[in-house]
Amino acid sequence: MTTKSTAAVRARTIAEPGTLVLLCVAAWAVPGAGHFWLGRRQKGLVFLLALPAMFGTGLFLNGQLSPFDLSDPFAALAAVAQAGMGLPWLLARMSGAGTGIVTSVTWEYGNCFTIVGGLLNFLVVLDAFDIALGRK
Repeated sequence: MTTKSTAAVRARTIAEPGTLVLLCVAAWAVPGAGHFWLGRRQKGLVFLLALPAMFGTGLFLNGQLSPFDLSDPFAALAAVAQAGMGLPWLLARMSGAGTGIVTSVTWEYGNCFTIVGGLLNFLVVLDAFDIALGRK
């Protein structure tokens, strides 16, 4: 007797290196774009809505966009993590958002939201990379 699997069968394709680079850049720039590119529309839509909303919530809670200051290693790490958000981070940086109000009660929460949003986007990029390689 054979059993029937309810899992959807997906084609396992190996992407070329140039395509992988473009995929990762697109996935970094626009959260969820890599999954849209690979045909994973539901996951892509969730990432497209959830991650910028998390980053925006952090800015709304008076979070600060950390400067790339190598003399303060924790600020530099926070800046790299926040830059992981891609275009939303770039737009916030260029528009002057994320100045942060240190005396605000929600300042630390805002920082956590912006940092975690960027780190989650890094994980989403790695997920898109693994899907493109056929590992998932």
